[in-house]
This record gives sequence, C-alpha cells and structure tokens, in this order.
Amino acid sequence: MSLVDTSWLENNIHKVKIIDCSWHMPQTQRNGFEEYKVEHIPNAIFFDLDKNSKLDTDLPHMLTDIKSWESIMSNMGIENNDQIVVYDNSDVISSCRCWYNLIYYGHDPKLVHVLDGGLKKWKKENKATDKNDVITKTSTYLCKEKIELVKNKKQIDDNIYQKEFNVVDARSRERFEGKVAEPRIGLRSGSIKNSFCLPFSEIINEDNTFVSKDKIQKKFESLKFEHEKNIVFSCGSGVTASVLALAYSLINAKYMPTIYDGSWAEYGKN
Repeated sequence: MSLVDTSWLENNIHKVKIIDCSWHMPQTQRNGFEEYKVEHIPNAIFFDLDKNSKLDTDLPHMLTDIKSWESIMSNMGIENNDQIVVYDNSDVISSCRCWYNLIYYGHDPKLVHVLDGGLKKWKKENKATDKNDVITKTSTYLCKEKIELVKNKKQIDDNIYQKEFNVVDARSRERFEGKVAEPRIGLRSGSIKNSFCLPFSEIINEDNTFVSKDKIQKKFESLKFEHEKNIVFSCGSGVTASVLALAYSLINAKYMPTIYDGSWAEYGKN
C-alpha cells in the first residue's frame, strides 16, 4: 500500500504521522517551507529535502549518514513503528523521495505511504488545512541502513558492460536524448549508456495522482529490456527517480526501491 488516497488519510489522520515534503525545482522560484507555513494538512511536519540530505557535497539530495538521519527523525518526533504518510505540493512529486529515504534507512515499507494527489487533490476536495505550528516530542529513532537500495557511479559504469540490472531514467525524453540543455549548470546533455527513458510525467495525471496500475504496467512493458532483472532508477538529482520507483512498486509488490543516488547531477558533470 505505497499509495493512500485522500479519504483514507482523512479517516486515519489521528493514527499516522504526516510529513510535508514539498520541494520545487529552483527555476520555479517557489519555496516549500514558506508555502507550508501558510497552509498545510493538519499536524503535518515539514521535511526539508535540501537540508536533510548530505551537506558536504556539491551533489543535490544525496543520502546522508545514519547518525544524521537518526537525528533528523528523532527531532521530528518520528518513532520506528510509526505509520507515516508523506505528501507534497510539487509538480515533481517530491514526497516519493522522502518515501524512498525512509525505506532506505530501515523503516518498514508497509508503514510508509505517499498521499496520492498530494496537497493539490486534498485542497480540491475542500479537506481541512491550517497553518498552525506543529509541536513535536523528540523521539529516539534508530536506523538500519539498506545499502543494497542505492547505486554509486562505479556500479553504474560497471553495469554498462556487466548488465546485471536495468537503468531507467525519469527525466524528459528531450533531456535524455540530449536535445535540450540541462537545467543544472555545469552538466553536459545526454544519458547513461544503455539506459532507458520513462519520463515520470507519463505516469502522473494532471491532478498529481498516479495513473492506473494497468497504464503503469504498459509503460514498463514498453521498455525493451529483460524484465526479470532488477531496475535501478535515475533522474536529474534523485527526486523523480523515486517517483518511478514508487510507481514500479505498485505493479511489483516484491520490488524494493533502488536509486542511483548521484543521478545525472553526478554522471553528467563536464
């Protein structure tokens, strides 16, 4: 149950911890935290995707170390046995990156959900929002890192020849094919050799909900690779790769989200 709908959250709002993981591409000139302070789902705790990533690197959104993650979760009042719903107010469905992070650091995948349609759908249905400060009680959160769920550049390079897993890129086809410049300065255009393209936007509806499982299935079936191999997702900076990872988990219950953390921000460096 990676996805939950707005009715489910409304009915279970006092039984779950709610995280607002709204993050926007820099060119949008939107600030997720400033928007959160104006309006959010009641009791939602803000998760800053930039600040809660590895800070001593020039690569965006890289996984931080275990101790830092334990501190982040503890300061947010998250317990290891909490049922969590993550949502966002972003066109890049940034909640999926927080979903991936939680699973990577050992939270039970059965307890981590993304709100289908996010704040956009919640507000469209006139469900309650507020701007109240959320007071959290510090917890003691403990991690169990699942290093098999992340790939580094060497593993990606080795796989070009070893072909142990399939790499699927969530960026637009124009970016994947190198027809347009990358939005991030200092990156060449193009894609990882032998990778496949499935733009995340093709599995998201206009209201920010995911398309049906049948449509997701057809999208993945259209990728001409050996489907019995594991899939590793990539994108620009690890955010929309997580959208595809969640989508694939909807049609493959055994799949554990696996991300090339550096993504094109690392691989495409000039």
